[in-house]
Parts: sequence; C-alpha cells; structure tokens
Amino acid sequence: MPRHHDAAVLAAPRARLSVERMPTPDPAAREVLVRVHAVAVNPVDWVIQGTGSVTYRWLPTPAVLGSDVAGDVVAIGSEVTRFRVGDRVFGLATGTDRGRDSRREGAFQQYTTLLEHLTAPIPDGISDVEASVLPLGVSTAACALFQPRHLGLAIHDPADARPRDRGVVVVWGGSTSVGMNAIQLARAAGYDVVSTASPRNADLVRSLGADVVVDHGSPRAVDDLVAGIGGRPVVGAVALGETSTAGCLEVLRRTGGLVLAMASMPVSLAELAGRRRLFPAMLPTFARLGLRTLLLNARARRAGIRAAFIWGTSLRDDEIGRRLWGRLLPQWLADGTVRPLPEPVVAGDGVGAIQEALDRQRAGVSARKIVVTL
Repeated sequence: MPRHHDAAVLAAPRARLSVERMPTPDPAAREVLVRVHAVAVNPVDWVIQGTGSVTYRWLPTPAVLGSDVAGDVVAIGSEVTRFRVGDRVFGLATGTDRGRDSRREGAFQQYTTLLEHLTAPIPDGISDVEASVLPLGVSTAACALFQPRHLGLAIHDPADARPRDRGVVVVWGGSTSVGMNAIQLARAAGYDVVSTASPRNADLVRSLGADVVVDHGSPRAVDDLVAGIGGRPVVGAVALGETSTAGCLEVLRRTGGLVLAMASMPVSLAELAGRRRLFPAMLPTFARLGLRTLLLNARARRAGIRAAFIWGTSLRDDEIGRRLWGRLLPQWLADGTVRPLPEPVVAGDGVGAIQEALDRQRAGVSARKIVVTL
C-alpha cells in the first residue's frame, strides 16, 4: 500500500479538478480502506464544484468529491467484522457531508476510506463498473421510501415471503438514477409502483416493476397516473426532476396520498454552476428557487400532504443504512431482485478523466450513468 496516491482535487471553490498527490489514510476502527477501481458521477458533484461556496459552505478546500465507489479492500479497521483484505466491495462515500473529511472519504481518488456499515460485497457476475453506479442512487431511494420522515414504508426482509397489496408508490422520474432504484426497492418491499418516463425509456422502467408508466411530458400525465392507480391506496410519492413536485402533489391530492419525498429542487442549478462568476447571476436563480419552494410547500400544506426534501447520505446515521447495506442490498443483488442500474457509460480512465466526466454529466445524460475507471 503506497504512502501517497493520486486524487482529483477541488483545490479552491469553483476550480477545475486537478490531479494531486494525497496521503493514503489508515482506516479508522469501523472503516475499510479501498483501492478504487471505478467511480460514478452524480449531479451533486458538479453542483458542489460550481456552487459550493454558497450551497456547501461547510466544505473546506482542497476537497475530494464523489460518492460512488467500487474496488478492493486493502486494509480494515480494528472493529470491522464484515470484510477481509481482498474483498471486492462497493460503497457510499460521505466525505462531502458536514463534519466529514473529504480528503479521507471522497470517492474521486485511488484510495479512499468507507464506513463499514455503508459498504457491501460485490456479488459474482457484477463488475466493479456496474456496482459503482449504485451507492448514492440506491441510498437516496432508500431514504425516500423507508425513512420515517419520508414515506416510512415497511422494509421487506429477504428471508420472508414477498408480501402483496401494501399499496401504490408513485415515482415521478422513473428513468433517473434514484428513480430506477426507488422502483426496484419499492417492489422488493412488496408495493406496487406507477411511474413516469419518456417514451424512449418507458420499456426500461416497466422492466423494473412499474405496472403503469406514463409520458412525463404529456399534458395528461397526472390524469394518466390517476387512471392507472385505479382507486388503489397510495402510500406516497417520490418526486425526481425539476418539474416533478407539482405533478406529484396533484396526483396525491386526487388519490388521497399524504406523503411526498422530494429529491430535486424546482430550479436547475446547471446554468449557474457553469458561469464564470456566481454573483450577481445567483440572485435571480436563488430568488426563483426560494419562491417556487415556498409556493409548492404551501400547496402541500393546503392539501394536507407532508412534503420534505431527501438527503441521500442521511442513512449513514440511522438503522435504514445499516439494514440496507448490511443485509438487504447484498441479498437483493445476489438473487437478482435489484439490478445495478442505471447502465454505466465509461467516460475515461484515471483520476485525470474525472473532470471531463463531470462536464459530460452536467451536459445531460438519460437513463445512464457516467463512470470513470481507475
């Protein structure tokens, strides 16, 4: 194990990533040190890079970004019991969260530490590249579905027969990374799913278990979802996409659903993140964001709907994360209940390719996920 390794580093707020040498950390008592073989890119990565000085004020630079990791265990902490050196694993890196150390825990480097309880073995037949697309997407979906502050669904245990007729979950944005995982997890937990997608991705979303898939761009999308629900009890909705919240609120209002988990802001930060200067462009963007959020929250309150934003790494601190990563996800991947999706698209090799991968993700990707091998 080398004393130093290469990392893609955000040297200063809003800077381009640069390749720098970083000290290779020793794992803490409940951590594993992983030699990273593949990382995936999420929108939050370029949001932090482009707007972090106002959206992630707690994150000091230099910083190592990234959440999605797959690789081999090269060292284990003194209290680790689930893994051994040489195990193939994937996991959720939480280094950009408040109070964490991104230089030890960020994904975009050759060696990183992962918390044991947010790490899982990669089953035979699944490659490192395929496994790398899962961590943040599946964790965010699990937060939306299972955390009590969101939908609070009962988690089906793989050891039990699959329960039926628990109700319907609405997933608006079924071809997104979180959406694909939300559909699969909800089905594994015994719930029916209705969803939206573009016509191009509708068959993919159906293959994941959604029994109704409507065109999210249709003016009749809400009517079609309500018709597809057909009077079944709706346990809640997951809103994915800039315009998804309003549609979900209307579906819930018309079907009696009372809980909405929101994974997307109602205003895109993509254009702002790409500007040379945040000020003054940030003023109208954040004004629109604040106003639309207030209006949507007011609509939810009037309809008696409990709505809250999802923080995908918050399961680090609750039992949902331990159960998902410690037992459910390994079992569901091994038996095929959950497939590693979205489909990976390898955009390059080496930490020097990660900046271009972030640029490619920000430009727009549909039903796939950008991956870099290391």
